[in-house]
Amino acid sequence: MNFYKHRGEMRGAVRAVRARKPERLRWRSAVGSLTQVAGQLRGRDRMRVEEPVREVVLDVTDRNLQTEIVLDARRNGVDLDRGEVLPGRTMGDIRRYAFLTQTDLAIVQKYVKLPILDFHRRVDTAGVVLVARALSHHRRRRAHRFWLELPDEESGLVHPYQKEISARAEWEMDQSRRWGAFAKAVEKTGT
Repeated sequence: MNFYKHRGEMRGAVRAVRARKPERLRWRSAVGSLTQVAGQLRGRDRMRVEEPVREVVLDVTDRNLQTEIVLDARRNGVDLDRGEVLPGRTMGDIRRYAFLTQTDLAIVQKYVKLPILDFHRRVDTAGVVLVARALSHHRRRRAHRFWLELPDEESGLVHPYQKEISARAEWEMDQSRRWGAFAKAVEKTGT
């Protein structure tokens, strides 16, 4: 892909992706490179890259691979999904999932435009999933950082501030689990 990308031959890159058998690592990386380039293009050039890639992705039989490719493309600013891969969610669905997982939609609204008052309006499902995954990952990293500040359990002394750090790490990990559950609930097929 890098060869075609540096030469600016996107037709050859699309042909190379079409010729390969879909699989999780190299093929997904190649499609990711294509969508990254497509995200930087505008107008007719973008359409010439985006539409063939979209057709290739829709022909993939592995549903999980399709979902991950669509989310990778959305991360690069390319919308490959028009309701065929990810389920169409309404604001009511998103609010219900947020209530069930006890997450705060105001945080998601900072990054994705949400129609807060219109329960029946569709939302950007891929954007919501990406934000929820990022928040889950961020909270998990914070929890691990807090745990790394604590001394080994073998040392007998426990200071009050260490208990506070441990409690904060547990809270961050709990938030990570909640955001991960929210992301899975939004991206799964069905209601």
